[in-house]
Amino acid sequence: MGIVLLVVVVVVALWVISAYNKLVALKNQVANAWKQIDVQLKRRHDLIPNLVNTVKGAMDFEKGTLEAVISARNKAVSATGVANVAKAEGELTQALGRLFALSENYPELKATANIAQLQEELASTENKVGFARQLYNDTATQYNTAQQQFPTNLVAGLAKATPADLWEIEDAAERAVPKVDLSFGK
Repeated sequence: MGIVLLVVVVVVALWVISAYNKLVALKNQVANAWKQIDVQLKRRHDLIPNLVNTVKGAMDFEKGTLEAVISARNKAVSATGVANVAKAEGELTQALGRLFALSENYPELKATANIAQLQEELASTENKVGFARQLYNDTATQYNTAQQQFPTNLVAGLAKATPADLWEIEDAAERAVPKVDLSFGK
């Protein structure tokens, strides 16, 4: 009888250790996924002043748009936490969208290789940010699910596991489906 009890205690102890380690590993994966987003956002934030400085001379009377981009960038750089960063980055995306839309009205800007290169780099970075957000949400969901599933939830407090926030689109404009008109002026 004593051996059976010892075996049960050892099995339970091994399971607790395994569940604890799984939660710690997932927590670290969530942190790593967040840092991957952070790396891409820093690249994005670093590209924006170059873009603004490049278009500044040609868009002298569009100062409001340029100031809005810089202001949104500064808010995004200083934002903390998943929800605040997501909101600030959404505002920055909108400000950049307005800048790109306005730059279409300036043929001398469209012809500048520097502008095209910066826009391409920003577009590439946007794609990388999107993939990093997706990885973060996938990892955070795995972590959150593991915390809530029985019997791992019995060990979640011991592992100091708390639910990870998911990256969500806050702005309704970002959720809107783009309108495509292929009528060719008919």
